[in-house]
Amino acid sequence: MSSISIFLNSSVGKKVLMSLTGLFLMLFLVIHLLGNLQLLKHDDGYAFNTYAAFMTTNPLIKIVSWGTYFIIIIHAIRGISLERANRSNRTNKYVISNYHRSTHWTARKMGLLGAIILLFIVFHMSDFWWKYKFGETPWTKYTVELTTGNISSPEDVTGQGITKFTKYTDAANASEIVIAKDLYKKVVETFSNIFFVLFYAVSMLAIAFHLWHGFASSFQSLGINHKKYNPLIKGLGKAFSIIIPILFALIPIIMFFTHQ
Repeated sequence: MSSISIFLNSSVGKKVLMSLTGLFLMLFLVIHLLGNLQLLKHDDGYAFNTYAAFMTTNPLIKIVSWGTYFIIIIHAIRGISLERANRSNRTNKYVISNYHRSTHWTARKMGLLGAIILLFIVFHMSDFWWKYKFGETPWTKYTVELTTGNISSPEDVTGQGITKFTKYTDAANASEIVIAKDLYKKVVETFSNIFFVLFYAVSMLAIAFHLWHGFASSFQSLGINHKKYNPLIKGLGKAFSIIIPILFALIPIIMFFTHQ
């Protein structure tokens, strides 16, 4: 076994790997949020559908996406491993009592919170990503006026043999034609169901609590632990764990009330 493998399988190595993957996934959350906020534009899904097309057709983005899926799996596996190790170490009443007094409850429930988040990811991927990639997602045509930037009402082009995202200029009519899969329509349909909206909101609450502990602990596991900078890191972590999940949760709530 190589020295790298030995290190990654040690308790310190597992924590470092958890920290690095966790920080990467936090960055991913920010990027994913910026994309999802396109859903709130009043353009009949044009911005979101073109964003979704870019994210699924750009070769570099596709490589990053598959890397992200791999990192999610690694983060989950290492998280389960650390949770089991922590439980085995808390074998007597004294240790358990002392552990509960010295740690925030979010730290003690990281395994449970992680399980809820993993369940949400599986549902989220199956309901949107899988259907977008392999399901029967309808195609929509947008006409964008080149002079004004106005976007016409989308036209359903299902059944015309469209197989990929298409964009071209219609010089005769001074417009740009965009044909894309209409994932926006699927999102509107999902978020018209109050039970799905509530499920997403609760899942974002779990992510918020997970981040509340995970943000600061990620830096500590990497050795970034100094009394001068710890308050700043903790403050940023708390702000991040509140703002990002709230914005994610607001998207389905707003869509539910604006598409009734």
